[in-house]
Amino acid sequence: MTDTTLPRVLAVSTSPTHDFSKQPQDVVTLVAGLGVAGDTHSGTTVQHRSRVRRDPTTPNLRQVHLIHAELFDELRDVGFEVRPGDLGENVTTRGVDLLGLPRGTRLQLGTDAEVEITGLRNPCQQINDFRPGLLREVVGTDDAGEVVRKAGVMAVVHVGGDVAPGDTVTVTLPDGPHERLAPV
Repeated sequence: MTDTTLPRVLAVSTSPTHDFSKQPQDVVTLVAGLGVAGDTHSGTTVQHRSRVRRDPTTPNLRQVHLIHAELFDELRDVGFEVRPGDLGENVTTRGVDLLGLPRGTRLQLGTDAEVEITGLRNPCQQINDFRPGLLREVVGTDDAGEVVRKAGVMAVVHVGGDVAPGDTVTVTLPDGPHERLAPV
């Protein structure tokens, strides 16, 4: 019997083209130093079109995009139906406070694959193009006036392997002082 209280991978998604949403898959393969095999954002240097235009030699700190399914629950409560892959993420988790993790946190996904969190996804106008009004739900300000970005985190692949829905997520915090996540 599977313990459903453990942090888990809810869904995995990929797209070979620069579409906003990615298609759910039965399994994806993470490749060390590159990202998700067959995904348009896989590579050692930036693959996001706006970043390629600025500097195509920049290291790719956005090889894997992860979103917590709890965001979808919040969005549903305010009238937005969003499914895994819709916001362009590769891995949808449940039971992991992705946004609260420090930079450098390692996530073991399943038995083999391991990614390192590099920073926050910076929500952009494409989210409103996908669903008008959605951007204001995934970016806002807190009580102190600080910008809060809720559209997931970005990571690089340290150890490759297959990742599938139902896989456990094991969190390993970095040593030393913890650095708060910033957009990458």
